[in-house]
Amino acid sequence: MNLPQFLAGRLVKGILVLFAIALLNFFLIRAAPGDPAQVLAGEAGAADAQLLEQLRQRFGLNEPITTQLWLYLKGYMTFDLGFSYRQQQPVLTLVLDRLPATLLLTGAAFVISLGLGVVMGALAARRAGGWRDSIITALALVFYATPLFWIALMSQILFSLKLGLVPNVGYETIGANYTGLARMLDIGHHLILPALTLGLFFTALYARMMRASMLEVAGADFVKTARAKGLSPAIVSRRHVARNAILPVVTLAGLQAGQLVGGAVLTETVFAWPGIGRLMFDALVQRDYSVLLGVFFISSAMVVGFNILTDLIYRLADPRIEAA
Repeated sequence: MNLPQFLAGRLVKGILVLFAIALLNFFLIRAAPGDPAQVLAGEAGAADAQLLEQLRQRFGLNEPITTQLWLYLKGYMTFDLGFSYRQQQPVLTLVLDRLPATLLLTGAAFVISLGLGVVMGALAARRAGGWRDSIITALALVFYATPLFWIALMSQILFSLKLGLVPNVGYETIGANYTGLARMLDIGHHLILPALTLGLFFTALYARMMRASMLEVAGADFVKTARAKGLSPAIVSRRHVARNAILPVVTLAGLQAGQLVGGAVLTETVFAWPGIGRLMFDALVQRDYSVLLGVFFISSAMVVGFNILTDLIYRLADPRIEAA
């Protein structure tokens, strides 16, 4: 199967997956307890029956469920994710405003976790059973076992409040009005702590996976043949062991790229990072169904995109692999 056929097949499957996810999200949200009209009426200071009926008519909440589903799917096919009755803005506008911050955070966390995890796993495998292996394995276990919110809070106290190395919360310095390179550096300074916090949890997974995979590949026949041919240990390790051992790590990274978006909800809340994670958290508290559905759909689309990218990287890492 050539590359265009491969991409076309993945895109068709991705669209079907997104359709199924959108359908499931719609019914799950409708099954949640609570009436958005009552929440709105309560905030307006009145909850009489007439006001509730007006709110339901205005936002289509009194329509049959099938009509609401049709309008919902019809809108999504034209990239209309609905309207937020709480924030009085189109959902797509709200999501697009917050999406760059989330992509920046999750992208940085992904690079940190994958790069650090692969290096730590490779170092541990080269000295398996030694003190270096023990330290790396222990650190990976600590990172994996410690709750994300606890790491976030403790890192704020240590690196921000005690040492003053990085900002405590926020996306950029309020009131500084930086532009150009100065603004990029300011955002990068604020990004350090949230990205490290989010990335350390996944670093532990990649490190342990890389270590186990390298130890398994190191005992394979083709590696023994490479050593028998007189190749140096560095070349055997780099060309034959690491290249084959990284394939399971790439697969795991692709599957867990979506979990980074889920983990970003907590990280963005703790660090006041203005991404779609905080938007989803606020919408959940406010029962803003339109925003919730829109964020779920965009997050699902990101996961599908990450998986297609993973398949491409997989083919590049090992050209022998044909798309199945």
